[in-house]
Amino acid sequence: MSSPNQPDLNPGDFASSEINYSVAQGRKVFGNVMTGLVLFCVALALLPLGSILFMLLTNGLSRLFTDFPSVFTELPPPPLVDGGGFRNAIIGTLVTCFIGALISVPFGVLTAIYTVEFGQGNRLSQFVRFCTNVLSGVPSIIAGLFAYGIVVLAMGTFSAIAGGVALSVLMLPIIIRTTEEGLKSIPREVRQGLVGIGATNFQGVFSVILPAALPFVATGVTLALARAAGETAPLLFTALFNQFDARSLREPTATLSVLIYNYAIAPYKNQNELAWAAALIVVLMILSVSILARTLTSRKVY
Repeated sequence: MSSPNQPDLNPGDFASSEINYSVAQGRKVFGNVMTGLVLFCVALALLPLGSILFMLLTNGLSRLFTDFPSVFTELPPPPLVDGGGFRNAIIGTLVTCFIGALISVPFGVLTAIYTVEFGQGNRLSQFVRFCTNVLSGVPSIIAGLFAYGIVVLAMGTFSAIAGGVALSVLMLPIIIRTTEEGLKSIPREVRQGLVGIGATNFQGVFSVILPAALPFVATGVTLALARAAGETAPLLFTALFNQFDARSLREPTATLSVLIYNYAIAPYKNQNELAWAAALIVVLMILSVSILARTLTSRKVY
């Protein structure tokens, strides 16, 4: 007989507590299994990147340390000649990327401003977004053929200008999309406040909204440059290659990606080692630009 101060114990309470405990244990086991599965998938996803970095560091660092700084200051060597570097390829990569940015950044930013601020909801802005999505999926070699048809054939020669035009086609959709996201991130209250103080739409966009979205614009530009720096196919049709320094923008120009393509399949060990070193430089450039883009994106606009 139970005490008046003690509650009556029901056998069903023990059964219920055992069921709840078994359910909690089952959920814990299931959670641990799914966590392990997710971590395993993450490891598989990082495995290709890790293997690429390992191969580049193993094969490229030795040449960079052995021939530093001549690898950055000398021209590519001819076959059967040791030493050399890829000075002209580094300069050519920077020049072609700069020309591509010079073309794509104004067009991309202004297009995004129209689709978000001035033409929001109309058919033209929807058509522009559709074309941007299509352009972002176009293979890079098609951009090279396009630049070959309108620049190389018109000029009669391969050149850095043609390479920059081809890269601008690839950079344009990235800049448009990131700029659109930056403009959309500005709160509606800001636009309403601009209307309240009597500012026109043009004044509000270029005086307040666009400066506030500059981190996103800078992110788009850096990501576009990172993609352009690693492209090879469009440059084979436009800039081609040059064993020496290009004397003008209207001459064939060496770039790191084309140098890697040419020297990686060459039957000479010295050129193969230069290709590994150049590949490591390209990856480090893209990694640095990507980190910069992440840093700019982490800044809060409002």
